[in-house]
Amino acid sequence: MLKAELLVKSFGDLEVLKGISLEVHKGEIVTIVGASGAGKTTLLQILGTLGKPDSGHVWINGKDVFSMGEKELSGFRNKEIGFVFQFHHLLPEFTAFENVCIPGYIARKNRKEVEQRAKDLIKLLELTDRLDHKPAQLSGGEKQRVAVARALINNPAIILADEPSGNLDSHNQEELYRLFFNLREKFGQTFIIVTHDEHFAGMSDRMIHIRDGIVGR
Repeated sequence: MLKAELLVKSFGDLEVLKGISLEVHKGEIVTIVGASGAGKTTLLQILGTLGKPDSGHVWINGKDVFSMGEKELSGFRNKEIGFVFQFHHLLPEFTAFENVCIPGYIARKNRKEVEQRAKDLIKLLELTDRLDHKPAQLSGGEKQRVAVARALINNPAIILADEPSGNLDSHNQEELYRLFFNLREKFGQTFIIVTHDEHFAGMSDRMIHIRDGIVGR
């Protein structure tokens, strides 16, 4: 599913990743844990092709992603990788339904099919009565579920999440965790999740510990 080999990344004189290698299999829920500044978010950005390593390789479904040109990589990212961020990143001028549909429109998929899948996902995530609400009218938990639906709209190979429960209260955190496991059960979805939440990390299939830019033992 996803394989990374000897990833190195520096910002100026600061070496953030120091040769990280890892592998994630289809249907796994893997958490990346470690202290602040350990390189977790930088690693997730590179795995999601939002940043490039100074050296090393990432393969997703057998494709060496950084061998692609920018246009091809952008299209691959849109179709094959879903993202869930701590701060949702929903577009405030659009409704929940429209926010979920946008990646499907960008991928130039059939409009009716995109909109039907969006409705199905919104129903699955118990947001049907929030279909026409804009982000300002949604609770934190509802915004995050909309973000999850948006991440799923193109049926991606993998979903990457960066502290997805960081702004949620304990009840909504538990709801989000259950949702991830339900999505794995229903769709065989693969997740890589950066988290500080030790409880959730302990629930995952596997924890990857990052310490000072390397995978800890």
